[in-house]
Amino acid sequence: MFGMTEEQFAEFFMTYGVGALIVFMLFIIGHLAWESKAGKFGTFVLFLGLAVGFIGFIAKYIIQWYLDGA
Repeated sequence: MFGMTEEQFAEFFMTYGVGALIVFMLFIIGHLAWESKAGKFGTFVLFLGLAVGFIGFIAKYIIQWYLDGA
């Protein structure tokens, strides 16, 4: 499909597709915080929840890169 194997296709969308979804979620959470008038602390908590998931996503690739290089 599109000149790629299934493995390449899946890896591409797991990397860039999920990354794009995280960026989209930044806008969603920002809009949610603004509409609900969450304040500084509420907005911080909302973005903190997203950041924990984002750090886990990045950590997966760092660990995978480290294990492949070893």
